[in-house]
Amino acid sequence: MSKSNLLIELYSNLSTTGAVTFSSKSLVNKMISHSDLSHAQLIIEMGGGDGSITQGIIEQMNPNARLLVFEINAPFCEAMKKQFPQKNVEIINDSAGNLDKYLNGEKVDYIFSSLPFSLISKEATDEILRKSNLALSQSGAFIQICYSYLLKKLFKKYFKEVEASFTLKNLPPAFVMVCK
Repeated sequence: MSKSNLLIELYSNLSTTGAVTFSSKSLVNKMISHSDLSHAQLIIEMGGGDGSITQGIIEQMNPNARLLVFEINAPFCEAMKKQFPQKNVEIINDSAGNLDKYLNGEKVDYIFSSLPFSLISKEATDEILRKSNLALSQSGAFIQICYSYLLKKLFKKYFKEVEASFTLKNLPPAFVMVCK
């Protein structure tokens, strides 16, 4: 799928994508800087979109690690399956709220998320964040892109520690919340 087709898909599904454009390389680098992917064994991405965050993760992750990418938009999934044919990358066309069904009891080192929690129902948000917290290893982290600092209060309901950083090098500028 071409970038222009991906943008059309993005804009026609604003209620589920929650973004006006895809994540910049600077934002992806900011997210990944809060992790040590070279030692991670199991990584989850929530909201794969155009694969920009996925690409950043793959570039940094251990070749023996596994990456599970959740995306509810079927055209995005199909494009990502072509873009990332690696055996250790699984593109999953399902809600991130079902992540536990794909883990077989394994613990996750990092969860990277670009889900638009301000647009997702309270019930679905609760399910995703509760299951994310349960899925993380003891030293794991949930790393979230968001456009409002006010979401820090939401994440504090589910995680003991929440740190926020900010980058202007994205349209719009964004926060990265690191939750442990």
